[in-house]
Amino acid sequence: MDFQQLWAAALGEIELSISRANFITWFKNTSIQSIDDGCATITTPNGFAKEWIEKKCSDIVLQALRNHDKSITRIHCTLSPQPQRAPQSIDAVTQKRTGNSTISTILKKAPQRSIQQQKQPIQQAKNIQQKPTAKTTPPYNTCLNPRYTFSNFVVGQHNELAHAACRTVSESLGTVYNPLFIYGDVGLGKTHILQSIGNAVVSADPTKRVLYTSSERFTSELIDSIHNNTISDFKKFYQTIDLLIIDDVQFLAGKEKTQDEFFHIFNFLYQKNKQIIISSDRPPHAIATLEDRLRSRFEGGMIADISQPDFETRVAILQKKADEKDIILPEDAARYIARNVASNIRELEGALNKVVAICTFQQKIPSRAVVEEILAPTIVNRRPARSASSVIDIVAQHFNITPDDIIGKVRKKTIVRPRQIAMFLLREELTYSYPEIGAHCGGRDHTTVIHACRKIEKELIADAALKDTIDTLKRKLHTL
Repeated sequence: MDFQQLWAAALGEIELSISRANFITWFKNTSIQSIDDGCATITTPNGFAKEWIEKKCSDIVLQALRNHDKSITRIHCTLSPQPQRAPQSIDAVTQKRTGNSTISTILKKAPQRSIQQQKQPIQQAKNIQQKPTAKTTPPYNTCLNPRYTFSNFVVGQHNELAHAACRTVSESLGTVYNPLFIYGDVGLGKTHILQSIGNAVVSADPTKRVLYTSSERFTSELIDSIHNNTISDFKKFYQTIDLLIIDDVQFLAGKEKTQDEFFHIFNFLYQKNKQIIISSDRPPHAIATLEDRLRSRFEGGMIADISQPDFETRVAILQKKADEKDIILPEDAARYIARNVASNIRELEGALNKVVAICTFQQKIPSRAVVEEILAPTIVNRRPARSASSVIDIVAQHFNITPDDIIGKVRKKTIVRPRQIAMFLLREELTYSYPEIGAHCGGRDHTTVIHACRKIEKELIADAALKDTIDTLKRKLHTL
């Protein structure tokens, strides 16, 4: 494969290893310039991207390249000599003519999509008095990605409360669920659902001033405004926003000045009935070194969590993503990916991107066998977690009992509860049938297994402690 194909394949693997925000920020407009004596020279659009990749991601980049070209032994980053076009995306890759009618049918052409550039809103602060008309673009950058909408957000039991709250907020800004606080682990769709609100509001009323930003960007803008003596413009800009969406607010922890300014902006917008939406990887009470006055305000609104999707939802997400790319993904291939990439949605999409890219380059149909071959390096370390004995061992260790206790006939409450949780996880994570679960749990009848699984499912609705236990056990499974 040529440099462009090699880099596109490597990017598919790199995206699996870092956050989507970092991937978009630091790898946009990068490419392979040359490969000489085992050294791959990567061009970057600016010095910040060059420094970040070299210091924080060089090992990941090198490994991704070596997975496709063993002759590469090191990498070197350099600045692009001139502005370059963005590297070929997975969507653009599917536009390539393969010359093979079968492949063209499976990997149909998809419209090229671009990622909206994010600009510093402070640079547009001079336009804050300008009132956009219903048919004009707002005189500032909303920083919203138009691809994130409610229509392509897959709803399941793991996110239905958050989805319902976000839908309601998008239709009634500032009147219900204000502030709205969404939390969950990385890669579960928080950014998607948050930006869906913003896109829905702008679509319904383009005169609304909507801004999506991260807490890190907010901090950076604040620092710049202090340095440039433009703190007044900074405050005025944020005070004009109708819908403020702050992502990853946990990174405000420990930044006293930033928290202070955010507190005053929060209060100003709240008193004006402007909508505030916040996301975090943990609930407000679990954010260390967050000021009590901010924690109190976060907890004063609606709090909803997004947990890990179950197997059926993961399959639905893959099929939805494949449809968006105009790709026909066989159901057995989708089920294989969903069963083996279960930690978060971001990794699901990254795995699908890798499959699409390699199938296009090698002119292969993404059958179950081909998908297994492509993803083998990615999921090989996950396989031990996919056995019944691994699930039982982890549950036993968590509850300080032995695997024999779970498999045995003891009916003490301290044993029955872990046994039921183990059965539930075997059903949820490994998608075993009820008779199979019974066989792995001491030869129990399938009706006993059904009772255990339904009991745990029912209690999960109202028992927060049980939910935390299940989430903890799932994370242990996924990190084996």
